[in-house]
Order: sequence, then structure tokens, then C-alpha cells
Amino acid sequence: MPGRRSFKTDESFLEKLAIGAIGTRAVFQDLARQTHKPIELERGSMGYKIWKQIKIKRLRVPDLLCLACATRVEARAKTNLEISMSHSISDPNRGWDAGLMDHDVVALSECAKIGDGPIDWKASSLIQYVPVSALRKAFRDNRVIQEKPKGAGEGFEMRVTWPSAVASSAGIVGQITGERLQFKRAGDQRTISLSLQKKNITLQPLVSTGTKIIQGQIIASVVPVTSTFACRPSSTAQSFLELLGSTSVADRYAAAKALSHFDAGAIGTGLRQRMSDSSEHIYVRLECAAGLMRRGDSTGMEFIKQTLQADYLEHRLEAVIILGEIPSDSSQSLLTGVLLNREQHPEIRAGAAWALGELKQPASVDALVQTFLDLAEPIRIEAARALRKIAASTEADVIARLQAAQDDQRAGIAWAVSRSGKVDVSKLVSVMKDDDARRWVAYILGTQDEKALVGKIEELRARDPEVYFAVTVLWKILASWIYDLEEY
Repeated sequence: MPGRRSFKTDESFLEKLAIGAIGTRAVFQDLARQTHKPIELERGSMGYKIWKQIKIKRLRVPDLLCLACATRVEARAKTNLEISMSHSISDPNRGWDAGLMDHDVVALSECAKIGDGPIDWKASSLIQYVPVSALRKAFRDNRVIQEKPKGAGEGFEMRVTWPSAVASSAGIVGQITGERLQFKRAGDQRTISLSLQKKNITLQPLVSTGTKIIQGQIIASVVPVTSTFACRPSSTAQSFLELLGSTSVADRYAAAKALSHFDAGAIGTGLRQRMSDSSEHIYVRLECAAGLMRRGDSTGMEFIKQTLQADYLEHRLEAVIILGEIPSDSSQSLLTGVLLNREQHPEIRAGAAWALGELKQPASVDALVQTFLDLAEPIRIEAARALRKIAASTEADVIARLQAAQDDQRAGIAWAVSRSGKVDVSKLVSVMKDDDARRWVAYILGTQDEKALVGKIEELRARDPEVYFAVTVLWKILASWIYDLEEY
């Protein structure tokens, strides 16, 4: 039972990460639609990879940055739309506005469940934006509701809510008074009435009579809320180079991240100077190194290579993750070295396998297959996932490795191929040289969509009736209503 509880805890955490990542991706797409030029500022904000042993404590910065207007955007995904933040009154680094500036913007998205899995969520197409300056003013004026969650422990974590009224459906705004806002609901024309008072706090209408509204729209609040904000291009490579000299570490980090996307000649010098400053924060130095590596500057690669041997595992893992973002032979080579180095911490090696999957280079296949013989299961798991990505997105002949592989290697290869969506029956038939290979071929084919392959396995029936029979049995079992049936 303890193992099951642990699994549920991991699944719950993954679900929270997924909601945040899916919401941030929706904000990213909405900003691009509005002609902003967004990039991910906080690494990992659009993904939900969980590192279980090594916890990376990154700089507190907003999730996204527009390269054109330099606006930073903090994305907040909600399963129940409201303007709210978690807040600590004992730790300033955990305050609701930690890491935010007045000119930043908070983006709200509502996420709904679309399946049974922890990552099965979808964000609404409606993204709504609130200036941080307005949130701070309402907070200072005590026009917020502060509630300590039930069961909250030390740290005095609480929930701060900026009162608002959300449209439960589409409609047209009717009468607005000092106390209430009414709208006629689309479809049945029923009048919906919303109070403009929340715990003695007065809300300001954000719409006027006759305005068409949509479901999920915030139509009254103590702060201004919009579905767009203008991109006024003002940022250049020079302005970000100047920001590298800011007294704020968050500014310097953002500048280093942004400069990777510019081509001006002076950028290399600025990045090298900041990277070489031993008093600079390691994550700023790593971003500078990444920017240099993307420009083909070997000094960046050397710095990241040194960091892979750093005293702190957190720094090594960050370097591994960064390499997974830089598609180059150098990145692939460094990551392969980490993966095969048995003196490295197992989660660093697992991280290297994951990063190789992000790069999706066929040259990584043999190293990943070799890793299936490792005793550390987390490394093998990440290697299998990486191999699946490579098999799915490249022309790498992963199936061919099955024939000469050892038992544990065959298991990883078979799983990767079966999940890749690229199953070549003829190639599978050609590698059935022994009984173990035949079993894994049966597994690969038996886990595919029967309708997609039923007309393609006649060659298998003629070549090996036993494997053909095993495949059809698997198809029958997996399609049955009893498959995955639980007792409770």
C-alpha cells in the first residue's frame, strides 16, 4: 500500500504541473497571435518533467518574455477561474508578487479536464491579462480577500483573491447598477444577475450595456482585465546588452536568455564577459554560455562542460537540461558522455537520457540502447522514453538493433518501437532470429492498432504462424472490455 500512495502523490503533483504547463502554452500561443514575440523565460514553465531526487531552485522570474516589447508575463492556470495567488506573510521569497515588477502582466487561463490521465487537460482559448501594478495597488488598498487554506502548516501560506465576477455563459450585458450587473444569457435569453459586492468590496464593471460577452470572461473586478495588450516594439539587442549590467539578477538572467535570439556582433563579447564573472549567479552564467554555444562560440561549450562536473548536482542537472535545448553535435556528444559515465549521479545520467530525447538525434540510439543494461531503473526508463522520441520523429532504424541486443536491451527497444507509431512489419519479420526476438516482435505488433495492421501481417502469418497467433490473441485481449478493469 505505501507504494500505491506514493504513486498517487506523484500523479497529483504531475497533474498540477501539467495544468500550469498547459496554461502557459496557451498564453504563449495567445501572445504570438497578438504579434508579440514570446519566449520561455522560466525554464520548465511549459513542460512537466519531474526530477525526483535533485530539486532545482531556479530564479523567481515570470514565465514568458516578449522579445519585441520586453513585457514579462506570469501565466496562471486555473481550474476554477478567479484572480488569486498563493501568498506567504513570513517569507518574502514566497509572496504573491515575488519576482514580479509593476510593468509585468499576469495572464489567466482556465483549464478543463478532458480525460482520465493526469496530463489530460485543455486550456480555454480565452486568455485574460491583468497588470501587476493594478494588482499591487488593490493589495495595498486592502481590496482583496485573504484566506488561510484549511490544513495549512508552517510558513503561513494563504490565498489572496482579488474579487471578480465571471460570466457563466455567453450573452449580452443589460442593466448595470451600483449593486448588480445583469446580462441576458445566449440561447434561452434568461437574465443572469451578478452582485458587484464581495465581502463589502465593490467591484467595477469591465463592460457596458449592450456589450457581447463570452463564457469565462471576467466582467467585473477590483482590477482592470483585458483579453489583449498591445505590443509596442522597443527592445533591441543593445537594450538587452545594457540590461546585462542591471543590479537585478532577474534582469540579467532575462537579458542573457533574450540575447540568444539576436544576431548582433557585440552580443558575444557581452555574454562572454558576464559568463566569466565568477561572482555572477550560476544560472545567469549558464544562460550566457548557452547563448554563446548557440552562436558557435566554443567558450560557452567549455563552461557548460565544466559545470557538468560541478560540486552541486543542481547545477549539473541544469547544464544537462540546457544542452537538451541546443540542437548541435556538441550537445549530443556532451550528453552521451554524461549518460555513459557511471561515476555521475544516476539522476544526472537519467537527465542526460531525457535531454538526448529532446534533441532527437539518430546518433544517440546506440548509447541509449547500451544504457538498457544499467542497473538503475530511472536511467533505463528515461533512455526508453528518449529512444521512443527518436524512433517517432526520425528515420533512425531502431528495429534493426533488436537482433543483436541482449534481453534487457530488447525490452527497451521493443517498448520504444511499439510506442513510436512507426512499425514496419517487414523489418520486424526480418529480425525474428530467435525465440526471444519472436516474443518481442509479437509484443510490438500486438500493442498496435489492429485496424491499421490487419492487412499488413499476411507475411507474418506465412513466415511464423505462432507469432501471428500471439499477435491476434493480444489484439483480442487489449480490445476486450475487461482490459484494465479494476476490482475497486
